[in-house]
This record gives sequence, C-alpha cells and structure tokens, in this order.
Amino acid sequence: ALAGAALGISGLLMQQITRNPIADPSILGVNSGAALAVVVGIVYAGITTAVQYMGCAIFGAALAAILVYGVGSAGGSSSPLKLALAGTAVSMALSSLSSIVIMPSGNAMNAFRFWQVGSVGGASWEGIAAFVPLLACGLAASIAVAPSLEVLALGDEAAVALGARPGPIRAASALAGVVLCGAVTAIAGPIAFVGLMVPHLVRLVWQASMRASVLLCAAGGALVLLLSDVAGRLAGIAMGASDLEVGVVTALLGAPAFICVIIANARSPKLVSEA
Repeated sequence: ALAGAALGISGLLMQQITRNPIADPSILGVNSGAALAVVVGIVYAGITTAVQYMGCAIFGAALAAILVYGVGSAGGSSSPLKLALAGTAVSMALSSLSSIVIMPSGNAMNAFRFWQVGSVGGASWEGIAAFVPLLACGLAASIAVAPSLEVLALGDEAAVALGARPGPIRAASALAGVVLCGAVTAIAGPIAFVGLMVPHLVRLVWQASMRASVLLCAAGGALVLLLSDVAGRLAGIAMGASDLEVGVVTALLGAPAFICVIIANARSPKLVSEA
C-alpha cells in the first residue's frame, strides 16, 4: 500500500510538471536510473541494508531525471514529446548498463533478477521504517507545491504574470517525485505503469483540485498495487505455479492503459497541440 501510494503521487507530479499525459517514472527513465545505481551499489560497494538501497536508488533516480531533462531540452526548448522520447532512450541505455554490470557476478545476478521484476513480497519492517519518513516528506512536499502546480498548468507566461516561479516549482516537484520513486524502487524493484494509470483513473472518477488529487492518487495507487498483488497471487494458484510478481501484473494492466491514453489524447486537439 505504501509503495503504491508513492508511485501514484510520483506519476501525478511528473505528468503535471512535464504537461505530458503519458509521463511515468518508468517511461521517463527514473526507474532505470534507480535500478542502475542499486546494481552498482550491490556489485561494487556490497550494500545490503534498506537505507543503503534507498540512498543509491534516490541518487540514481535524480541523475536519470537530470539526464532525461537535459536530453529533452537539447536545442534550448523541451516538449512533452521530446521528454518522452528522451526518457525511453535513456531508460533503454541504463537498463543495458545494469545488465552489463550485473552479468559477471553470479550471486548478485540471482538477487537482482528477482528484484528487477518488481515485487512487494520481500517487505520487511526495516525497509518500511526507512521508507515511511521518505513517503511522509514526499507527500508533504507534494501537497505544499500543489497550488503552484495548478498555476503552472496555465502556462509559464501566465504563471509568471501571477507571481509564480516556474523553475523552482518544477524543481521542488521533481525532487519530491524522484525521492518517492527512488525509495519505492529500492525496496520493491522498478514497478512500472502504476504512476501512469492512477492519475488518469483519478481524473475519470473526480475532477478535483491538485491537493485533493495528490491524496486521491495516493489512495488510488495503494489500491491498484494491492489489487495487482492479489491478482498475481490468485493467478499463481490457478496455474499451479509460484505467484506472479506484482511488477508483471502492473505491466499487463498498464500496457493497454498506455495505449488507451495515447489514443484518447490523439483525439484531443488541446493535448495534441501541447505535445
């Protein structure tokens, strides 16, 4: 539930600051950056504790976010489409680097193989104790910047005219999203598509203010991840095999949702012009 809440909030923040309806920690390469940092920590630094995992993951997620924004802003301007393309390219490159780093180490490979799929089955009180303060900070920061994000949605020029500062607002929002996503990746692996699906589901149910949307995305993310985990366990029982990891289930649900979002936004002149 905690991991789902963090992913739901992170996805909402990334969609708002990039004005991109398909923004998601996995699509923008943040998950892959966190995963690579954890892999490097496992192989070269011998990290073992939840706190060490989270420190590496947040550092890697932040570097990946900066890299994606830098690539997407090449030429002096960025757009939702450029950021999505840059995120996809960076994500593939970082995933390849993770495989290169982990391959020579057999013991680390076994540990990483199950973690990479994305699973909440390895939860421990140590991991939860380390994660809860980061979730609380990320939630508080998200609620604090929510009114500014509503102003930012009007466009940078209008936001400046109303007294807002787009740069610091985006930086604070991105930092909150990176911390939430990195912490989840550290304890549960790179779980994809939850951050993409949940904000759209919330908008379908209730067109709320940004502050209310943050809380609704937290609750929606928790519910989606819990239901996905239960579905994976029931599917494993039905097939007479081991449980399907939650990362596999969210990918199966998220891929059709991703396609539906693209089709829906292709029919919307407003969103197409923004992209």
